[in-house]
Amino acid sequence: MKKSNQLVGLGFVIAFIAFVGISGLLFILALAKEPSVTYAYAGIVSCMLLMLVFSLAKKTSKTLKSYLNNAIAILIIIVIVYPLIAHNKSPELFPFLGGVSFKGYTTGIFILICINIVMATSLNFSTGFLGQLVLGHAGFMAIGAYTAALIANILFAAGLPIFFVIVLSLLAGGVLAALSGIIIGIPALRLRGDYLAIMTLAFAEIVRIIINNLNFTGGAQGLTGYASAQIMGLSKETFSLYVFFTMVICVAFLVLLARSRHGRAIISLRENEIAAESVGINSTKYKVTGFAISALVGGIGGGLFAFHMGFLQPSMFGFMKSVDILVMVVLGGMGSMTGSIVAAGVFTWLPELLRDFDEYRMVAYAVLLIVMMIVRPQGLLGVKEMSLSKMVRKIRAKLLKQSDGNLMEGGDE
Repeated sequence: MKKSNQLVGLGFVIAFIAFVGISGLLFILALAKEPSVTYAYAGIVSCMLLMLVFSLAKKTSKTLKSYLNNAIAILIIIVIVYPLIAHNKSPELFPFLGGVSFKGYTTGIFILICINIVMATSLNFSTGFLGQLVLGHAGFMAIGAYTAALIANILFAAGLPIFFVIVLSLLAGGVLAALSGIIIGIPALRLRGDYLAIMTLAFAEIVRIIINNLNFTGGAQGLTGYASAQIMGLSKETFSLYVFFTMVICVAFLVLLARSRHGRAIISLRENEIAAESVGINSTKYKVTGFAISALVGGIGGGLFAFHMGFLQPSMFGFMKSVDILVMVVLGGMGSMTGSIVAAGVFTWLPELLRDFDEYRMVAYAVLLIVMMIVRPQGLLGVKEMSLSKMVRKIRAKLLKQSDGNLMEGGDE
């Protein structure tokens, strides 16, 4: 048994090192014309190998191994996604890809998918993990979008580098949205279920009406000419990388928080608030914190939306926008971040796939939603999460059984 364990473990190590080594070599050779990108890829490959060493070490805790494995998965996704985006702009960097790349239209859809992932996962934190039905998430998105757009104008005019303009504007939008989340979270302590949903819906409508009547936000005509990605001179391919990395950071933050001691306290309030309070969990503190964090990430998603669109109008953040985000959460599975990610990708891309059937695409979209809710009312994944560590353990267990069976058959002979 011990020998078969060692053989399987050695097989995994050899296979992974071979994959990383070959892919790293291919990219370094392909990127020889762009030294900075070459160094970046060499650094990513080195990080993956270093993480693998720590992940396989006996003294490494299971929790740390899980984080390292997921970090390796994220780096692999980056290695795959970046060439597809960059090849359209600089085909000489990746000659081995040929005609395979994200075109301008596809890159735009990719950006929208990333933004919707941020919005869906942030709403899932308050609705799925905290257990509070929120119908006004578009209000936080609007606050983040308009704040980021207005702050970006000031910072870009001041001559700050584009990176700092985007980061500081997103943080400003997120912080103001979080403060709004705290304001709405405190009175929400007294409400539950439908009453809370109606209150959050009213909040989103109040935000939309206020924006609609302010001069510096452009009023009903909308806000134009602010420092969007296009005006700052960022190509769609470059901006898509900003959006992708922001999405990864936001999702990682929410997942790590959900797995922490504070996240478990929030989940306990969803399961049984009275029982949670009986063991010393401060429901007031964690409810307000849950609302604030959900609003914070939602505001950042709104900021990304503002930079991408280049034009903002209050009607973009109406009731139907909140419903669209909620549909992604419910169909992905309330309480599953993986489900929200999958649903955001599917339901952003699906209307575009049905665009050829322009007259019937929204009908087909609605029918699909109805069928989904009848066949699988708990959502695509329910409360389950996809874990790379669990997948590796399952594959390893199957290989161990096969190797043990082969050893036993060999012994019988």
